[in-house]
Amino acid sequence: MPSVFLNNLSLSAGGSPAPLVEGLTARLGPGLTGITGANGAGKSTLLATIAGRIAPLGGEILRSGPVRLLAQAPDPAMSLAALFGAEAALCDLRIAEAGGADAELLARADWTLEARLDAALAGAGLVGVPLDTPLGALSGGEVRRAALAACLFDAPDIVLMDEPSNDLDAAARAELSAALAGFRGVAIVASHDRALLEGADAILALENGGGWLFGGGWSGFEAARAAARARAGARLEAARRGVGEAEARIARANAARATRDRQGKRERVRGGQPKILLDARRDRAGRTREGAARQTERLRENAAAEAGDAAADIARVNPVALSLPPSRLPPARRVLEAEGLSLARGGREILRGVSLAVTGPEWIALTGPNGAGKSTLLALLAGHVRPDAGRIARHVPVAMLDQQVSTLGRGGPVIEAWRRTHPGADVRLGHAALARMGLRAADGQRDVGTLSGGERLRAGLAIACGGPQPPGLLILDEPTNHLDLAALEALEEGLRGWDGALIVVSHDAAFRAALGLTREIALQPSGNQSRGSANSSELPAGSRK
Repeated sequence: MPSVFLNNLSLSAGGSPAPLVEGLTARLGPGLTGITGANGAGKSTLLATIAGRIAPLGGEILRSGPVRLLAQAPDPAMSLAALFGAEAALCDLRIAEAGGADAELLARADWTLEARLDAALAGAGLVGVPLDTPLGALSGGEVRRAALAACLFDAPDIVLMDEPSNDLDAAARAELSAALAGFRGVAIVASHDRALLEGADAILALENGGGWLFGGGWSGFEAARAAARARAGARLEAARRGVGEAEARIARANAARATRDRQGKRERVRGGQPKILLDARRDRAGRTREGAARQTERLRENAAAEAGDAAADIARVNPVALSLPPSRLPPARRVLEAEGLSLARGGREILRGVSLAVTGPEWIALTGPNGAGKSTLLALLAGHVRPDAGRIARHVPVAMLDQQVSTLGRGGPVIEAWRRTHPGADVRLGHAALARMGLRAADGQRDVGTLSGGERLRAGLAIACGGPQPPGLLILDEPTNHLDLAALEALEEGLRGWDGALIVVSHDAAFRAALGLTREIALQPSGNQSRGSANSSELPAGSRK
């Protein structure tokens, strides 16, 4: 039976001697194990260590079979055959088919390989694509689906995947979940995709420099985590009561000692008792005070330490809160109108005849498969790209957060990125905007290259929404990519409290459901439409929660 056993494992990142994860012991058996944790907790490092690509800082990993790791960013010059690791075997087949094989080559030739490769590619939506096709000739979604097919090809014993559902549309995500559900080996997947994690057999949560293994999928794990939050809250409340009780005991003890000291001074002044007896009593009282002071300080330190530990637990289990400034958008205000938008690039038609209107604080999901033009339409609506045909009227300030959070730039302090977007504005407004997103004053001076995925998103929201005039329409393009679960939940909570209009592209169905969107606009690739028809349609999406 395939398995992976982590025995007292310690990991470090980037050659640092400081442990990232320490003393991790867990047995990961057949089925799907999801790995969760904050950005920087060690998820990718753990996968690379299990794959044997980096050595652990300590401990050992026992594997029952060979390991296959999902290619994250394969070389665009690589062929599909090379992605599957089949170039040499296919070369042998070509030689054998040409009649140039010796007995040894004929013995090792895999005559079913090409048919199995074609079937795997067809299952990934790449029907009839030649095996010598370079990956650079495919779209990003096609490369991702091909890499997933290669990872699962011929049912390996152990597969490792790092955020495999990023960049996949809804259909491809469903296919990935189905493939992993039917996989008989050990699948270890680092992911923030809650729909994917729902089907997990176990979840390994990396936190606080260690990890704990939960048997079950996302819903059960979330319930266990909520219980942990409740326990942490109760512990903090009890610790704070303990601090108050300790301070009260200290105050009562100090008052009692002061009373005794005053009484001793009065007796010494009256002279009613022998001096030697009064001196002995004073020395004894002094020693008592010193002992009581030490005991009092220990009591205070213990209570404060308990409260500090409890507060740290709260910080570890509760996500950072986000707060968007109010837009005060009236319900009947015309927000945006777009008519007959069309755009082509490189001879390829991307959008044709798309029209939409937004009124008041509507929350709209823009959906469709990879290649339908969703990101292009968002850029048109935000004014970042001009259409070939059609018109757009914007009646309120519009802000957009793209997939790369490009407003941050490639380097420099975060606050300077805010200044570039809002030239001439008081920098104190920028620091206040960052603070609303959980970024302290010192974070404004950090280089954007040091930010985690969640921090990049929060800084991007501060730039988009934290100017002198808050937007009435916020446009988000795949905002959940590269977020850990805590950051994702904080984003959901922060958006739910906002009163402006929203257009969002996200393949994360759980994220869309958590927002409670009011309308859905579905795009299809222009090539799938009849000549002259628009490649969009509108569907009801429910109501805001």
